[in-house]
Amino acid sequence: MPAPNEAQPFFYRCRVYYEDTDAGGIVYYVNYLKFMERARTERLRSLGFAQSQLAIDDSLFVVRTSEARYHAPARLDDELLVSAAVSEMKRASLTFYQEVRHATDGKLLCEGHFQIACVGTQSLKPRAIPDALRDALVGSGLSTAGE
Repeated sequence: MPAPNEAQPFFYRCRVYYEDTDAGGIVYYVNYLKFMERARTERLRSLGFAQSQLAIDDSLFVVRTSEARYHAPARLDDELLVSAAVSEMKRASLTFYQEVRHATDGKLLCEGHFQIACVGTQSLKPRAIPDALRDALVGSGLSTAGE
């Protein structure tokens, strides 16, 4: 899974808590998806778009597809850096490339691609990504190739 170029990378920092681990003290695989979800949400928030406000404005983002590869385990008390880079933007969807790395040494633990669809709050049918969000993503360095 090659990483896309992004002019302004975004990182979400988090720590592994006991609740994130299995009996062996290793992060349970599905929790990487939670870390990446939080990073995507914080990426939008960093651009001025809270998911709660988007919902009021009749836009929800839902995961359409997900793909993850696991390279090495994270353990209890590890500090992690989770990236959230938009690699493709279409009329009604965003594709994110994400990595989870150890904060101390940068070791890659997990990477994935996630297609996120924009849907209407009530209809749950595809709708165009709001223009203001589209403009903010382009302004943050996202290439519009692939539209």
